[in-house]
Amino acid sequence: QLQLVESGGGLVQPGGSLRLSCAASGFLLDYGVGWFRQAPGKEREGVACISSSGGSTNYAAYVKGRFTISRDNAKNTVQLQMNHLLPEDTAVYYCAAEYLGGCPRRIAMQDFDNWGQGTQVTVSS
Repeated sequence: QLQLVESGGGLVQPGGSLRLSCAASGFLLDYGVGWFRQAPGKEREGVACISSSGGSTNYAAYVKGRFTISRDNAKNTVQLQMNHLLPEDTAVYYCAAEYLGGCPRRIAMQDFDNWGQGTQVTVSS
């Protein structure tokens, strides 16, 4: 079982930026990785994904143009750069991974078997 640990969450003002990082116990380049988020009282939703090859990325409509997912292979991590943050981006953010996974247009929880514990992102003035 791949162990995943998210970091980089915190409190930021609207319009600000945060960079989340997902570190793994195994070789993360072999895994497709997705970022999800869950706000209080809401279902967990997909945010972005990157394929195991790194050649494919996809974003949910509500973050496209503001968030960027990428790999740092030297550090064995996947980052989520979040710019122009809005109060509605407030949530617990989770990374998830699937061995040799792709990056489907619809970023769904059932496509990922390994999950981290989450990191809180709060956007507030």
